[in-house]
Amino acid sequence: MNSYLETTHDVYKEAALTPDVGLCCTTNPIWELPGLKIPKIMQEMNYGCGSTVHARDLTNNPKMLYVGVGGGMELLQFAYFNRQKGGVIGVDVVDEMLEASRKNFIEAEAQNDWFKSEFVDLKKGNALNLPVDDNSIDVAAQNCLFNIFKAEDLKKAIAEMYRVLKPHGRLVMSDPTCEQPMNEDLRNDERLRALCLSGSLPIADYVKALTDAGFGTIEIRARKPYRILDPKHYPTDELIYIESIEVAAIKDPMPEDGPCIFTGKAAIYYGEDDYFDDKKGHVLLKNQPLAICDKTAGVLANLNRHDIFISESTYHYDGGGCC
Repeated sequence: MNSYLETTHDVYKEAALTPDVGLCCTTNPIWELPGLKIPKIMQEMNYGCGSTVHARDLTNNPKMLYVGVGGGMELLQFAYFNRQKGGVIGVDVVDEMLEASRKNFIEAEAQNDWFKSEFVDLKKGNALNLPVDDNSIDVAAQNCLFNIFKAEDLKKAIAEMYRVLKPHGRLVMSDPTCEQPMNEDLRNDERLRALCLSGSLPIADYVKALTDAGFGTIEIRARKPYRILDPKHYPTDELIYIESIEVAAIKDPMPEDGPCIFTGKAAIYYGEDDYFDDKKGHVLLKNQPLAICDKTAGVLANLNRHDIFISESTYHYDGGGCC
């Protein structure tokens, strides 16, 4: 095991044995779902930077995989949508974290009449070599894990997720990102990397890693403030601003003209007709915003029309639209 991965293992072993509320700083409120009660200990061990639980991904009892189990909170939330034995698989390389999750599920059973620990199949395993069959998962997820990996390991981890997903399956993720360059002292600080800080990539690099693996559709669903690395507390000469993003990568076939990447752009037609049809699959109703991928935004912009407005990226996409 690489030394930085050994450091990561030790950090999360300690976080399993002694819950650390400040280890990660999620900006998401706890999901409020009918009949769902999340034990306090799970909330204290919520070592993520966002949420990977989106109801529109979780219809029809999907088979789910969650890598890096934390205290089990998101596993419990996923199980809410698939109340079948082994409907959710949780994988972690840290024995102590797996054991903590098992104990937390007993508490969850006491608070939730619908929940049984057997809904979640906890497995010892590595994100770089998942103990899961090919093409067997509808929705895979990780929260604040992949940003820890260095380039070659990140490539392997994404390839593993791609391997286990069914065609059109979804990889849903939350990770810190950073648009500023980081110096080598930060990049090579193994503990800062384990703490989900110094491994943060620019969004474009993060998305490219996903499309390089073969994912044909990328949705950026949220972009939020996360942390600051300041010169007083970290080895940097300038203030570094880190954000967290929530992304879904869909195992769609790769289009001939490249992936469809949704960053929250929209097109609005405001011409004289009731609608505009570019004869390439894009129909814009008059004065009705339509979500479009970045590729389509470029195609429409190149028409040089004066009756189509194309918004900047909002980095918030919640479905619909066309590409």
